[in-house]
Amino acid sequence: MISAGLDNYKKGLDAHCNNKFNSFCNRYANLLPPGIKQEMNQKEDAVAQLGFLCDQCAEAGLKIYLFIDEYDHFTNQILAHKEHERRYREQTHGEGYLRHFFDTIKGAAGDSLGRVFVTGVSPVTMDDLTSGFNIGTNYSLSPEFNEMVGFTEEEVRQMLAYYASVLPFRHSVDELIEVMKPWYDNYCFAIRRYGKTTMYNSVMVLNFVDNYIRNDYDIPDSMLETNIRIDYDKIRMLIRHDREFAHDASIIQDIVTKGFTTGTLMENFPAERINDPDNFLSLLFYFGMVTIDGTYQGNTRFVVPNEVVHDQMYTYLLDTYKENDLTFEQYDKTQLESKLAYEGAFKPYFAYIADCLKRFSSQRDKQKGEAYVHGFTLAMASQCKFYRPISELDNDGGYADIFLLPLCDIYKDMEDSYIVELKYCKSGTSDEQLNHLFEEASAQIRRYADSDIVRESVKTTKLHQLVVIYRGAEMAMCEEVE
Repeated sequence: MISAGLDNYKKGLDAHCNNKFNSFCNRYANLLPPGIKQEMNQKEDAVAQLGFLCDQCAEAGLKIYLFIDEYDHFTNQILAHKEHERRYREQTHGEGYLRHFFDTIKGAAGDSLGRVFVTGVSPVTMDDLTSGFNIGTNYSLSPEFNEMVGFTEEEVRQMLAYYASVLPFRHSVDELIEVMKPWYDNYCFAIRRYGKTTMYNSVMVLNFVDNYIRNDYDIPDSMLETNIRIDYDKIRMLIRHDREFAHDASIIQDIVTKGFTTGTLMENFPAERINDPDNFLSLLFYFGMVTIDGTYQGNTRFVVPNEVVHDQMYTYLLDTYKENDLTFEQYDKTQLESKLAYEGAFKPYFAYIADCLKRFSSQRDKQKGEAYVHGFTLAMASQCKFYRPISELDNDGGYADIFLLPLCDIYKDMEDSYIVELKYCKSGTSDEQLNHLFEEASAQIRRYADSDIVRESVKTTKLHQLVVIYRGAEMAMCEEVE
């Protein structure tokens, strides 16, 4: 990892490479020409030192294997601050130092550099460096490597079966898979592998197993780990060149409220085009925020892979609202959530959400209508520790119910679960029209409540069927359907 500020990247790259080059010389001193380390250290910078090592190894008939990890680390740092875009271009275009560094690698590739393996997260920098490093093959989306990173379900089952054979597990493998699957599974990294297998996030799985064992073989209280959260400040600045959150936030809201979006998965793109719709969607894919879910009307279909990422999506949305001074009275909110889960007190909880939406929504937000109301409600509900909010599309293609799936495996004594039909109408809607909308929603929610996932998931809790209707930015109804 290169340690460098935004204005002294060359200094950081030189220091890091010098350290690695010296380790290389020490490790292979018995193979390298005598005096190579001392002569290398007389070269002025990393580019000159790398070129010297490559030349010396070529003369000696030696091949170097070069590994570059997190090649895009400095790119993320620079792109995280809009005012440093100019410096980013200086580093990666024309006579930029990083571009010169990759030119040196290109010149030695196939000669003294037998293999070069480069890894990173975003596809941005390599595209900007393409004329300086256009000899590589991008394997990121190759079907043959789809299962290279992460665990298949069979691998997870084998691991759980082993630990269950040597430790006093209280749950069967099937029971643990049932708990883990919605939270950690469902990644697909290659379009041609869709439908053949899905991948579990290996870090999440291992964290869960470790917490399960340390928790005296009981389901952990939280399925989330703070060390897997993405730096939202960095993402926000990566995807925006202003503070309006108009284009990208609407894409995320589209994913959250509809459950999917469509587009073209781009293999790479320049930083200056990062806000193009397909590029932004692809960036979400490379950051693990969406995954491949087949095709839809000729385009690649993307969904949020699991509930851990759903939580991150909702947090991102709430962060954008907080920038409009949305604050949470944590104690009051916690009490409302507890009464929702244990006393069936749903009206105060949804009134709180409605009050937040009304007070802190911008005029532009209100113009988005149903999509915004639905996304805001989902984002707020996701912060309630007792439930996992699930949203789907109804058969008519509109925005459907929100099912607050009770986390009974964690909170075994909770008493209430909810399915919510959320409707929106314009501020000028009459009371008569509102009552008609309520009757329509009541019929829909009875049908939703009879679905398999609801019947199986409520377990011992009492299911409340709610109709919530917004008239403009105000909640006009919040009633239970008998």
